[in-house]
Amino acid sequence: MYYSEPVRIARCAMEEFIRHGVLIGTPDWVSEEFLSKRAGCFVSLHTSNGSLRGCIGTIHPLEENVALEIIQNAISASTKDPRFPPVEASELADIDVSVDILSPPERTTLSGLDPKKYGVIVSLGYRKGVLLPDLEGVDTIQKQLSIALRKAGIRESEDYSIFRFSVERYR
Repeated sequence: MYYSEPVRIARCAMEEFIRHGVLIGTPDWVSEEFLSKRAGCFVSLHTSNGSLRGCIGTIHPLEENVALEIIQNAISASTKDPRFPPVEASELADIDVSVDILSPPERTTLSGLDPKKYGVIVSLGYRKGVLLPDLEGVDTIQKQLSIALRKAGIRESEDYSIFRFSVERYR
């Protein structure tokens, strides 16, 4: 099966960590495109029936390049998402991986949102909620915002900030 380069990086990192407990460095086959830029990214895992199995990401880059960002988030998505038990080696063949590489967030208003085109970040103090764009069943600004606010524990009546970002999605 053919995987895009970011998905190949994520799968390699997950498999090595889950099967052997090894945190890989950057594989030698990674292209300059993913070695030369820094960006936040999310790694999402779904079962073969489409159910979410893990999703962890960073809004702003923490690693020296996006390849390392993918590696860290892939391992976290498969082992540290508090909503799910760690992925087991027996599950790996049945997990679909997607990688979203984020643009830098920009402050916006409701009128600047589009749930198909932009992800959303809502924040108030230390509370922050993030929702990726173009998710199944999230087709209105109100639904996107409502989910992000709930994730952050922010009430709609509070004075929160809204940011948007775009993604390059790899499957």
